[in-house]
Amino acid sequence: MRFLALTLLLCLALFVPARAQQASIELGKSPLPLNQYFTVSVRLQNQQLKEYTPFPEIEGFKKSNKYSSTKTIITGGTTTTILTITQNYAPLEEGEYTLKPFSMKVNGQTLQSKGMELKVTPMQANAPPVSNLPPDLITLDEEQEALEQEEAPEFVDKDDNAFLSLYTSKNEVFVGEGVHVALYFYLAEEDQRLLDFYDFGNQITGILRQLKQPNAWEETFDFTEITPENVTVQGEPYLRFKLYEAVLFPINLEPLQFPQLQLRMIKYKVAKKPTLVAEERQEGYKTFYSRPKTVEVKELPPHPLRNVVPVGNYRLRERLSQRSVPVNKSFTYVFQVEGEGNLAAIMPPVPEAPPGLEFYPPDVQQDVTKRSGRVLGAKSFSYAVLPREPGAYALGSAMEWIYFNPATAAYDTLRPTLQVQITGARDSDAQVLSRDLGSFYNIIENEDNTLVDLHLFEEIKRYTNIILLVLLAVSAFVFIKK
Repeated sequence: MRFLALTLLLCLALFVPARAQQASIELGKSPLPLNQYFTVSVRLQNQQLKEYTPFPEIEGFKKSNKYSSTKTIITGGTTTTILTITQNYAPLEEGEYTLKPFSMKVNGQTLQSKGMELKVTPMQANAPPVSNLPPDLITLDEEQEALEQEEAPEFVDKDDNAFLSLYTSKNEVFVGEGVHVALYFYLAEEDQRLLDFYDFGNQITGILRQLKQPNAWEETFDFTEITPENVTVQGEPYLRFKLYEAVLFPINLEPLQFPQLQLRMIKYKVAKKPTLVAEERQEGYKTFYSRPKTVEVKELPPHPLRNVVPVGNYRLRERLSQRSVPVNKSFTYVFQVEGEGNLAAIMPPVPEAPPGLEFYPPDVQQDVTKRSGRVLGAKSFSYAVLPREPGAYALGSAMEWIYFNPATAAYDTLRPTLQVQITGARDSDAQVLSRDLGSFYNIIENEDNTLVDLHLFEEIKRYTNIILLVLLAVSAFVFIKK
């Protein structure tokens, strides 16, 4: 019983390696002449070819034709069928190359290859370019060759549903008003295998150069990669690729001119009768064009400040560091403008200080958010104010900020609504230093105030040179004496 079990285990051990070798990768020979093919083959034993991943790319070689061969061996009543799929690689020039380790998935099984070093020698005289094909293929008769030619795949050019489109949110804007501009490439979902991007980095550089507007402030939207969005166009599902997006703010009456743009894409022809052995697609090219566009720019309505007022849709937020402040003790007032528009063009309001208040130049802070084709954010101006006289002060009488709202096509004014109460008695001898000048001046009491002679380093340098000369003289004396 034990002998029978041992025999069964040995048979299984012999059977497992045999099963593992039913699919393998075979590489051609090296060195090889320039006018011969290098081959990579997939060898299948006693199984049909159902699916396999593409053959690898080899640096210095170009993929050529692909073929298959079947060999049947009958030994002792046992029939073995060997199917070989071979990919030819044509060397481009002489030299030494490396086929890196690679893997292929065949019929759900992953096959590994360690690769090899390849050497391409000068062209061999009178040598057939396919002399390294398997012997059973070299001896094909004329009837078999004619049959292979008839089975060569025929490629057809299918119509694609794709287009390049330049989008502008408005056809007419005021000077300083923002217009959203985006360049999209649309591709029908069912045509994804027909098109692919070609040399996109170089093409987009030229496209951006054509989109640049010398008479507009540009706020570009940053994105590191182009990812498709699922959209619907006339009821049909499409993939939309965003190639460029920005909001432009014209600075004069010159219209925004966008020329016809072009994008070259890889367009594949598909096999009329696709097979597992033959390539299913054939590479070609197609150029897509966008329509030229013009955005007209209108002048703002008459106003004394028409040429300097900012344009946008804004609102005011304000803050006071203290509502009640003693005389000669500074406080902070923050005038913050927030909304949609060109925040970079917003200048701080100039206060007209009433008697008893002194305004100092503001600190400026700006936060910008670019989202959904809009430029939003806030710009705040922080004023340090030093009161000299007691009393109640309405800050609305000290400053105002005028802007143009394109949504209402009218000018509007933002005024402060807060008021501050100054307490105490007037002190005409108070120093300006009572104002809180910030953290830089707060540490002045802890710093060393010892006076340093400006010529101290020159004196140190002079004494150092004298010591060096003395040492040099002593060294020379000792050397001469010895």
